[in-house]
This record gives sequence, structure tokens and C-alpha cells, in this order.
Amino acid sequence: MTDSISLPAHHWPALEPGWVWLCGAGPGDPGLLTLHALNALRQADVIVYDALVDERILDWAPEAEKIYAGKRGGKPSAKQRDISLRLVDLARAGRRVLRLKGGDPFVFGRGGEEAQTLIQHGVRVRIIPGISAGIGGLAYAGIPVTHRDVNQSVTFVTGHDQSGETPASLDWAAISRGSQVIVIYMGMKHAHAIADALLAAGRAADEPVAIVASATTPAQQVLETRLDRMAEDIAESRLEPPAIICIGRAALMRQVLDWQSQLAGEAPRDLDPLGRGRPAEQG
Repeated sequence: MTDSISLPAHHWPALEPGWVWLCGAGPGDPGLLTLHALNALRQADVIVYDALVDERILDWAPEAEKIYAGKRGGKPSAKQRDISLRLVDLARAGRRVLRLKGGDPFVFGRGGEEAQTLIQHGVRVRIIPGISAGIGGLAYAGIPVTHRDVNQSVTFVTGHDQSGETPASLDWAAISRGSQVIVIYMGMKHAHAIADALLAAGRAADEPVAIVASATTPAQQVLETRLDRMAEDIAESRLEPPAIICIGRAALMRQVLDWQSQLAGEAPRDLDPLGRGRPAEQG
């Protein structure tokens, strides 16, 4: 860590030799890193990092050894067992180990598996949460995952399981009935199957959908569509993962809350996208 980035006065925990800290790096923008994560970067001897960790974050730990352990769907990737056991070996060698994962390590990040393996092998761990892409990434697109006029529930779903297919254990009918807003991680590849399942479960064909690719990064792109056209529009747009899919009326709020476009000088497209007919302060 360069001396130009300093931490405020606080009783910061020490990363001791033989420990592994599992840390969320957030959805992309290095500025979304937590102070505990910054403290970890300053102390680590070795950083084992995932594919979605912005390399500018790694630059903040110039003295640490960096080990890439990325897992990307459809591409050659390290096996989860090998990653977990590598962490055990590094800790047993007396290294101060930072396991840096995109988003939050406990939200579709396999952090629970890695932490359990470490503890089963007698390695001490600390968990540092991070901002998950399903919340922070959508916020950067101007989409609140909860909004009082839209939803009192939100469901986070993974778009694929360990086999790379849409999880067979998901009850799409129950998800459709039980959640006003559905946020799907890693669902681009199976957008057609997901849309078909939700339509068959009774979701409206014209339900608003937003897909946020490369969220919070300079390459961020947002596609606004509807449920019955979601898969076709994704294919035509040629958006690339990683991406978050938001299904529900919360996606309409982007028309008024697209703050990045407003920073660029654009006016809001619709000050009342939900058609409330009254100012927002009037609940």
C-alpha cells in the first residue's frame, strides 16, 4: 500500500501470520472498497484474488504476492477444491493471507465453502463483507432494489449452479409469486430459460427488466427491456457478462434516478416513472 492512502485513527485489527481474511472487494469501482478491506491490503503477504477484482485495487498492495484464482463461466478456471486447499497451505506456511473476492464473499461467492474448509483444517479466519453487485451495481444504474411504492420484498437468485446450468432446485413459480423484484446474478447465459420459466409462472410479459453489465466500472452498460423480450434483446445488444438482471417495476426508477447520465448533463427521462401523480415526498 502506498503511503498516500492512509486510514483514519481506529483500532484496526492486525492480520496475523497463519490467518486468512476473506474479503469482499465490492462490485468493481475501487472506491467502494471498505476500510477494513483497505486495512487488509496494507498488511497481507499474499493476495489470492478473483476474476472480478479490479486490478487497480491490487495496486494498493504493491509489496504483496498476487495469486490469480479467477473462476469464469465457460472459461478454463481453477477448481474450487484447489483454491480452498491453496489457502490452507499458504496459511500453514505462516503467510498473512488475504482472499479477495468480487462483491461480497457470502453472496454467491463461495466464501462460505472456503471459510468452512479453512476452519476444518484449523486455520483462523476473519470475514470482511463487501458491497454486493445486486445492490451496489444496480444503485450505480439508478435502480433501488427496494422502493416503498414498488416492493416490500426482493429475491436474489443465481442464474447457474455448479454444473453451469440453471439451478434445478429453484422453484420459479414460488419465486414469481413471492417476490415483487427479482435480482439475478450470472443469468445472461440462461436468460431465455429464466424468462420462459417466469412467464409460465404468471409474470407479466411487459414486466420491466434492466440488465446492468460491468456494473460500477467505466465499462458499465445498461439495457432496459421487458420480460418477454429480455433474451432476444440481450442477444441483440451483445452485452457481455458479468451482469446483473433486475426484474420488476423497480427497474422503471432508472428513468428518474439515472444519476450518471445526469452527471453527464442529461435530464431525467421521467420524473414520475411509477405514475404516482404526486411528489415523492408525499407518501
